[in-house]
Amino acid sequence: MQVPAPIEYERAASVDEAIALLERHGPNSRLIAGGHSLLPMMKLRLARPEVLIDINDLHDLAYLRLDGPTLHIGAMTRHRDLLGSDLVGEHLAILHDAERVVADPIVRNRGTVGGSLCQADPSEDLSAAFAACKASAVVRGSGGIRVVPMDQFHQGAYTTAVGPAEMLVEVQVPIHPGAGSAYEKVERRAGDWAIAAAGAYLRIAGGEIAEAGIGLAAVGATHFRAAEAEASLVGAPPSEERLAAASRLAAEHCDPVADQRGPVDYKRHLVAELSLRALRRAADRAVG
Repeated sequence: MQVPAPIEYERAASVDEAIALLERHGPNSRLIAGGHSLLPMMKLRLARPEVLIDINDLHDLAYLRLDGPTLHIGAMTRHRDLLGSDLVGEHLAILHDAERVVADPIVRNRGTVGGSLCQADPSEDLSAAFAACKASAVVRGSGGIRVVPMDQFHQGAYTTAVGPAEMLVEVQVPIHPGAGSAYEKVERRAGDWAIAAAGAYLRIAGGEIAEAGIGLAAVGATHFRAAEAEASLVGAPPSEERLAAASRLAAEHCDPVADQRGPVDYKRHLVAELSLRALRRAADRAVG
């Protein structure tokens, strides 16, 4: 049986206490909430923190709030609450689409938005969805708060902009009335990591695409985004030809690797097809 290495345990009652514990224990300490990503890695000894700091009592970080043109999502918001929110469904259908294919109900009941983003797994669904929406991460440390755009937050596989004595406290997503969004995923079985996944966000004005976002998971896209494909869409009508051309660009500019889930050519084909499906649905959902 695989078991984690010996570890110390602390429980934080506030954000300030969690940050203080991170500072006290140093870079070998880790925050834990749902634990569905961290604990399996600890069992395999791929992650070996010396101290776990439990933040499940930080209920003040579990919220969904619309403030003007921005949706604020607390880092301790559970997947089930994001999926069940009418507010999210009204403004950001992509997040509901993505949450429906995040693992299984057990994981969605305990896993948190912040935990998923900070794990920074290359196949993580919410990372691609938030990348498409041009979201930002609010990071807090003893020196204060900083806001990090999502395309700077993820810095590589399992690596984020969160420092050793900092924590992600909120995700901010800009809201544009009438924008459309969608998420598509192919997996080997329900609840599995993606073979490939694509999210799309479109704002249409006067019959042309005023803003475009395309997020990709599991295929080696830089910062989970297909920037070249996004740029090709802005200023053009959302025609089938234009959407298909952008989808091909997304496939050309990602960097999948061959593994047990499939060869590179197959994954590129999936990126093109899933991007096109997501863009079509986003365009259908958009008003403008």
